[in-house]
Amino acid sequence: MSNNFQYYSPTKVIFGKDTEAQVGALVKEQNCKKVLVHFGGQSAVKSGLIDKVKASLDETGVAHVELGGVVPNPHIAKVYEGIELCKKEGVDFILAVGGGSVIDSAKAIAYGLAYDGDVWDLFAGKGIKAPGCFPLGSVLTISAAGSETSNSCVITDEKTGLKRSYNDNIARPKFAIMDPELTKTLPDYQTESGCTDIMMHTMERYFTNGGNLELTDSLAEGLLRTVIKYAKILHTEPDNYEARAEIMWAGSLAHNDLTGCGNNGGDFASHLLEHEMGGMFDVTHGAGLAAVWPSWARYVYKDCLPRFVKYAVNVMGVTPAATDEETALKGIEAMEEFYHAIGMPINFKELGIAPTAEQKAQMADSCAQACGGSKGSAKKLYRDDFLAIYNMADV
Repeated sequence: MSNNFQYYSPTKVIFGKDTEAQVGALVKEQNCKKVLVHFGGQSAVKSGLIDKVKASLDETGVAHVELGGVVPNPHIAKVYEGIELCKKEGVDFILAVGGGSVIDSAKAIAYGLAYDGDVWDLFAGKGIKAPGCFPLGSVLTISAAGSETSNSCVITDEKTGLKRSYNDNIARPKFAIMDPELTKTLPDYQTESGCTDIMMHTMERYFTNGGNLELTDSLAEGLLRTVIKYAKILHTEPDNYEARAEIMWAGSLAHNDLTGCGNNGGDFASHLLEHEMGGMFDVTHGAGLAAVWPSWARYVYKDCLPRFVKYAVNVMGVTPAATDEETALKGIEAMEEFYHAIGMPINFKELGIAPTAEQKAQMADSCAQACGGSKGSAKKLYRDDFLAIYNMADV
């Protein structure tokens, strides 16, 4: 039986080639006075994208200032820097030019501009609700996080190594410009890490107990099959525009809550586990998810067996075995084979990390603290469960 739900996805999407030329007009529609153009490293500058964005803003008479330097697993220090710059310059709109890290940093700045206290309070698990959020938009350059249309935001306190999320619909961008051509310069590892993250956003909503809608399942399964198909193509044909377009659109649909309508809110234990890995070891998010998911799956599948069987058959194309347990395990194995086919890791060793027993215990403790003691829908997990999964992944 499905659950009651609300679906809210207000972001205006402008999709296709050369759509970044429309950014000035889109920002102008927001009736803002001054824009912060927020971006990451030098790739957006060297590619000429930042110049295109500024030229478009200039053409429509929109004043702007810049702040680059956002890193993967975006830092709270950069957020603080952005808040101070915006206050000094009188900025009233944030434009993120980049991927999920840049968009999340922009969201955190937007929260901070509307909050009198320390914006980290929102992420630190104090139960504080954001009183407001300055408007923002995005020009997407990486297909992965889905932050361009989602309510999610993840920030890392680089001093403590804590990586924490805060979700609120008030931070959904006003618009998202999505030109698949802008993703063609990405290294394969980053592209495939993005594909993994996209799939995981749907899988977190798929592997649940407590009710599902058949239509939502069909949408989720179709999205997952599509990403599997085109992730493999991009691994050998990085300039394939059709594949880039399919993956980019899948990224937004995977995390704007569409593939979770009617379930009990999703599992998201794999994300919780990876956030601690990302905070401690600064690993690429999608690759970290791939490294921990097989161990999570083998730890929980018996408690969510019908969903794992359905996934194995409908998504991974597994022929049903003699027992449901065998079918489920074949599905997990097929997923591992897919990860390897696109160059993704399936354990800590392949990810390139070697956490000590003390570090694994620290991550498990932090998981329990971050989620208030327990997390999961496929199977409710506690501190000792988190540690057991980390130990399984450490092979």
